[in-house]
Amino acid sequence: VQLAESGGGLVQAGDSLRLSCAASGSTSSIIAMAWYRQGPEKSREVVAVIITGNGYTHYVDSVKGRFTISRDDATNTMYLQMNNLRPEDTAEYLCNARVQANEGTRPVDYWGQGTQVTVSS
Repeated sequence: VQLAESGGGLVQAGDSLRLSCAASGSTSSIIAMAWYRQGPEKSREVVAVIITGNGYTHYVDSVKGRFTISRDDATNTMYLQMNNLRPEDTAEYLCNARVQANEGTRPVDYWGQGTQVTVSS
């Protein structure tokens, strides 16, 4: 599975951005997708997760009510709509896909190259 992010940039506090992650390859084996981020001098954290099939979503508390994760199965593209951005949202955002080749096998994580989001105050 190959993942390609886009949509990052430099914005002001209160602005919105939409990140995209286009998946290619063995996309039918993807069981979940997620957005992670890693800010300056911070550890990587999961921002939002979406489960294949039932569409269940989960968010880290700091983005609840501001960010929305979604997935277009027709184009194998995942999105992260980010509203009311804050300076503390500044980070490199990475797309993740968890792939399970066959039932009962160990899932494998794939990563995109990352896209930078910078929010100025």
